Amino acid sequence: MGIIDFKATKCKHCYKCVRYCDVKAIMIKDERAEIMPDKCILCGHCLQICPQEAKTLNSDLSLVQAMVRRGEKVIVSIAPSYMGLLTYKTIGQVKNALKRLGFYDVRETSEGAAVVTEEYSRLLAEGTMEKIITTSCPSVNSLIEIYYPQLVPYMAPVVSPMIAHGMIIKKQHPDAKVVFLGPCIAKKQESEDVRHADIIDAVLNFNDIRSWLADEHVVIEECEDEPFVQIDPKVNRLYPVTNGVVSSVLSTEKKTDGYRKFYVHGLSNCIDLCKSMVRGEIKGCFIEMNSCSGGCIKGPTVNDETISRFKVKLDMEETISREPADSGEIEKVLSQLSFVKNFEDRSVDDPMPTEEQIREILRMTGKTRPEDELNCGACGYPTCREKAIAVFQKKAELNMCIPFMHDKAESFANLVMETSPNVVLIVDEDMKILEYSAVGEKYFGKTRKEALDMYLYEFIDPTDFQWVFDTHQNIHGKKVTYTEYGVTMLQNIVYIKKENAVLATFIDITAQEEKARQDYETKLATADLAQKVIHKQMMVAQEIAGLLGETTAETKTTLTKLCQSLLDDGNESEVR
Repeated sequence: MGIIDFKATKCKHCYKCVRYCDVKAIMIKDERAEIMPDKCILCGHCLQICPQEAKTLNSDLSLVQAMVRRGEKVIVSIAPSYMGLLTYKTIGQVKNALKRLGFYDVRETSEGAAVVTEEYSRLLAEGTMEKIITTSCPSVNSLIEIYYPQLVPYMAPVVSPMIAHGMIIKKQHPDAKVVFLGPCIAKKQESEDVRHADIIDAVLNFNDIRSWLADEHVVIEECEDEPFVQIDPKVNRLYPVTNGVVSSVLSTEKKTDGYRKFYVHGLSNCIDLCKSMVRGEIKGCFIEMNSCSGGCIKGPTVNDETISRFKVKLDMEETISREPADSGEIEKVLSQLSFVKNFEDRSVDDPMPTEEQIREILRMTGKTRPEDELNCGACGYPTCREKAIAVFQKKAELNMCIPFMHDKAESFANLVMETSPNVVLIVDEDMKILEYSAVGEKYFGKTRKEALDMYLYEFIDPTDFQWVFDTHQNIHGKKVTYTEYGVTMLQNIVYIKKENAVLATFIDITAQEEKARQDYETKLATADLAQKVIHKQMMVAQEIAGLLGETTAETKTTLTKLCQSLLDDGNESEVR
């Protein structure tokens, strides 16, 4: 089971998730979307934009609730983004509310951020790295490790605030379970990273905690004020907002270093920056990178559109102290633990097609000339060539090309209308003819071009069609005779709800009806002859029966039934 799961029955192959996945980590298999775990950076964008709600986030909520019920020492590490995402009067009410759910303690992840800031400051002071990329965002870390491994040497070899905080808590409470609470999906994958396994035991998002609070009838604003009493993170509470890491570093630095500092947020911007760095255009910089537009305060699980990242940023910057955390407390922590993390190349080499193979795949979707390549992006890929490459790599399917499938469907429809041996009609509620097969000219004397400018009642009785429109019930196998055209047909009329139209097919059974009529007339003649024979024979039988003293009634009845049977068989053989 992945962190993000797909409900195949809900996926309607709209390809929206493919279009909006900046790293194209979603493949289409059997017309259904499927995440490629080795390529996904868990930005969560597909979860946010799926119109069919075909994607769901696997939650650790039941796991955490079970820990609490068992009486385990469960400590929450709450991301500082809570300051903009939860409603309270004092921050101490948040702590008290969570403790009412059964948590042993609640602490701010910003404690870990303070340690990470100190490590960043140390790297800046040393000045040995050509450029430094912050490593607090797990999605950005995955982006670089998987797609831009050339930049791995420039990643700050430091754990994220979540991992740093988990290490601090586990050092102080070896028997504790640490649960991270924040808006990020990628934190779940980061918690399972073998490079720091067993630090974070579970990950919850704010939707999980809101649901739990509601179930327990706990209202944060009604709770007591229970202040956080551990390390005061101060400026490090700004980590979730854009420029928060840079602001924390600048407040902590003891002397000016030689690095230019700037921040980038939003995955597409991060990708552009990575490309620029690969080209060697960026040097001597300290770069704060966050995959979420607006920072963590608008993480992928924050689906409340009433929350403005601009307002949250302004509010947090206005209320949070710009003073650094107590250096003595931080140094004490640093002396006890190592917060080093080594990043690595996790890139996946996909097979690449030859130019001839690309051309062949393009040809299979009707693209034989450069001008046929519309590059419309409807399939999710920016160009037809990139989509062809994805098809070769089994990430995409040929039928994802919507213009091609539209032309194909239209071609098939025209083929049916041109070659069908049966008359096909489609009419709207005004009896205007929308479609008319070419064979109709043979029976009704109207060409397809003429019929498409006519109403049904101009050449046949529309009564049955109107009844289907009025009742939304279908007619199957009704025999109708159009004497003016000299034909008898089996009529099938079906209501199409989606289009509010009626589809009809007419099957010519004139020849079968004529044969059935002739067969019946033959049997009728045979029965008449038999009746004359019966009458003559009955005269003889009556004389014999008189001599024998027997009645002829039974014999006459039997022979009469035989004649009637012949006629009935004729009727039953008639085509209906």
